[in-house]
Amino acid sequence: MTQARRGFHISGTAFPAPTLAPGLYVVATPIGNLGDITLRALQTLSGANLVACEDTRVSRKLLQHYGIATPTTPYHEHNAAAARPALLKRIADGEAVALISDAGTPAISDPGYKLVREACERNLSVIAVPGASSVLTALVASGLPTDRFLFEGFLPAKAAQRKARARELTRIPASLVLFESGSRIAAALADLADALGDRDAAVCRELTKLHEEVRRGTLTALASHYASDAETRGEFVIVLAPPREEDAPQPDDIDSLIRAALDRVSVKDAVGEIVAATGLPRRDVYRRALELDRERSDGAP
Repeated sequence: MTQARRGFHISGTAFPAPTLAPGLYVVATPIGNLGDITLRALQTLSGANLVACEDTRVSRKLLQHYGIATPTTPYHEHNAAAARPALLKRIADGEAVALISDAGTPAISDPGYKLVREACERNLSVIAVPGASSVLTALVASGLPTDRFLFEGFLPAKAAQRKARARELTRIPASLVLFESGSRIAAALADLADALGDRDAAVCRELTKLHEEVRRGTLTALASHYASDAETRGEFVIVLAPPREEDAPQPDDIDSLIRAALDRVSVKDAVGEIVAATGLPRRDVYRRALELDRERSDGAP
């Protein structure tokens, strides 16, 4: 399908749009500062036949800033199931479709991954155009270990479920990165402090924006700060240090975790849960789970 030549401009200089091969282009966009767009992203957005946006009103500001006139269509959690087949058909018919979210890299905590998955299942080309990510921006700004980390996304909104999930994160041997809303930031930090102890942490607010703030300290101190009159407007990312070596799970702790899991699920699923929560070798956990399950069976009336 042919299209009129389009392009983009930077600081008054115009650049032509390239001709793109058919496919789904997953394009990262700025998380706040419009200057964080990449040249390749601008080329892709201007050269695509269509841009699928989480919110077309938000995306329009970015596109207009760079003089990009590519048509847009909404693609978000509320219309994804209905919109996905049409987007996939356009790609199958030879078009280039760009997928963007409101900010950062698409498919992270949004329905974009389902579009990517179905495109792969249909053997359609999927091209990632990397760029800004609040997860990595917060991690590298936190000053905490970056060699191994887990992105947890949002904790549950309800207090009981949030506390339960916080306890499950206790033994993960890596830095943790979480999203949180301003209205729940104080409660989330307090629950994390209760579950994980007084670990070092960082709370990143409004990253790359005018009022960017990175506050570092212990979980207890940060929870106290945000429970007072601290600014809670904006987007938050929490980064938590991994557990200290002295906090590593002990044999009795592991047995308790395994027994509790075996009360709910199969040996296989229990092993998966414990390995994810502790980072221990699967072989060792599996061997111990079989022993404890055998003890339970031998002791059964």
